[in-house]
Amino acid sequence: MDKPSKNTVVIIVNELRKSILLLTLTLVLASLAFYYFSTPLLNFLQDHLEQKLAFFTIAGPFLAHVKISLALALFTFMPAIIYCFWRALAKPFKLSRLNVFWFVVFTCLLFYAGTAFCYLLTLPYGVKFLLGFQSEQLRAVISINRFVSFVSIFILAFGFIFELPIFMIFLAKTGLIARKTFENNRRYALLVISIVAALLTPTPDVVNMLLMGGPLYILYEAGILVLKFLRIP
Repeated sequence: MDKPSKNTVVIIVNELRKSILLLTLTLVLASLAFYYFSTPLLNFLQDHLEQKLAFFTIAGPFLAHVKISLALALFTFMPAIIYCFWRALAKPFKLSRLNVFWFVVFTCLLFYAGTAFCYLLTLPYGVKFLLGFQSEQLRAVISINRFVSFVSIFILAFGFIFELPIFMIFLAKTGLIARKTFENNRRYALLVISIVAALLTPTPDVVNMLLMGGPLYILYEAGILVLKFLRIP
């Protein structure tokens, strides 16, 4: 496949601009609709993580419900956002409709796999570890606003991080980075993954870092295997 031209970024921005307004309006309307479900969802999160929350400002609970509504809207309409993203890349990188279809499908699958992994495993362990320093003299009082921000951002971030194999395939398929580069730089990939895991995990302990870094490196190797299977050089 030919290398992208100098106007690639301009083309991508112009393509995205066509969808940004519609996506923004959709997310706003969806957030308003999901606001109705924000209270039971917040209660569900509290029960799942076994935490009681408090608020320290008058607007705190309202802002927390707004944030959780927006996060739910992003989570629900992520396939539409992903489709617009790959459609914007299709023209400058000359991706066929079939390529765009499979990129969208597997990007969605990996995103939701990452969020599920975080919600079911990493997040409960991280919260439990952080609150394990409580004692009779030192009790945690958790702000509802910060709790919602932390949980929402962390879950969504895990979803995006799990997209690693897809972007490896995209970079190789478009000729930006060859498969051999991924194969010959495993040690550097492991270093970068370790740094990312240390920065993004909620706790500094090795076990929690492995819960993020381990799957990421497995996904890195999976990306190389898929490139070999697809015979992408």
